[in-house]
Amino acid sequence: MQDMILLKLGEIVLKGLNRRYFEQKLVANVKRRLTGCGRFDVKCVQSTVYVEPRGDDCDVDAAFEAMKTVFGVISLTRAAACEKTPEAIAALAKDYLREAMLSARSFKVESKRSDKSFPMTSIELSQYVGGELAEAFPDTAVDVHSPELTVHLEVRDWAAYVHSAPVQGAGGMPVGSNGSAVSLLSGGIDSPVSTWMIAKRGVRIIPVHFFSFPYTSELAKEKVLSLAQQLTPWCGRLIVEIVPFTHIQEEIRDRCPEEYFTLIMRRFMMRISQRIADYNGCKALVTGENLGQVASQTMEAMYSTESVVTLPVLRPLIGFDKEEIVTLARRLGTFETSILPYEDCCTVFTPRHPKTHPSLAEVEAAEAALDVDALVEEAFAGIERVRLDVKR
Repeated sequence: MQDMILLKLGEIVLKGLNRRYFEQKLVANVKRRLTGCGRFDVKCVQSTVYVEPRGDDCDVDAAFEAMKTVFGVISLTRAAACEKTPEAIAALAKDYLREAMLSARSFKVESKRSDKSFPMTSIELSQYVGGELAEAFPDTAVDVHSPELTVHLEVRDWAAYVHSAPVQGAGGMPVGSNGSAVSLLSGGIDSPVSTWMIAKRGVRIIPVHFFSFPYTSELAKEKVLSLAQQLTPWCGRLIVEIVPFTHIQEEIRDRCPEEYFTLIMRRFMMRISQRIADYNGCKALVTGENLGQVASQTMEAMYSTESVVTLPVLRPLIGFDKEEIVTLARRLGTFETSILPYEDCCTVFTPRHPKTHPSLAEVEAAEAALDVDALVEEAFAGIERVRLDVKR
């Protein structure tokens, strides 16, 4: 008897003629995530991905943990397979779920039968296996309404499967199935969460961080790389683009009215991010902006900053309150890193009285003293690229 893993598809099952495309993306992502866990056979049939070890040296525990962060999977469970006879299924259930049956005070059996040639209906199979289990484990009562343990049986085309309750998967769509985007990644709480949310929609992410040494320290850069590393189990391999931003901020400080510092800085971030997106074939920009949270996130301010780009700007956190964002950050494990006291470039040269409701004409006039194109190209030419992979 060998453990395997069953992955249940989420909203992929709602797709039409292009469903196979999404399934292939998911299978490819699953195979990549299994690297380092041993050799597995992976196939997708009837809205389920089957992950089956090819030898005793496979680390099924590690594989199962890895599968919890694969977008496109709505639930997953460890299971065992047998031939499609009622006797074989009952014997496997007694053996495979022995410890669970002994520790539970009550149980019930649920069956699904996609192979309609099987001689029993789903109800009949549940009744038969339930009777066998009740006889084998007399101290575990049958309770069809609120059991401690639910025994799941699935009769499919080439085998039958036994497993206990599935656990929740990552949901969403397979990474890479909905294109790619550049995500502005600061050292704060919001941007890692917004990056994760867009990756969940099947988008491959290129994180961009703006670094203003010596105003921000190497520790601040390492903090952002640590955040990106924490996102790799969900997003897959990442190449973080670290943009030298010191000269731009100094030029803004020296040549522009103070109340517009942050807005003009954000406009440069958007321009450079689009330059990176164009270079990498990305079709959108992603920010962690949240309406009204800070002075640069009023409607007028966001309009003035996105007016310098032509790509769509995705803001998945736009309607969240801070507590909702913090809850997600804690779930992802990024919160404790985000609150480390290493400032990022957004805190450099912060105006005492920032403009909160600017007109676009005002911002453009304040920015007119700068050689925008030259500064963007200088920053783009100096980018440092750091490749991060999923830790095994």
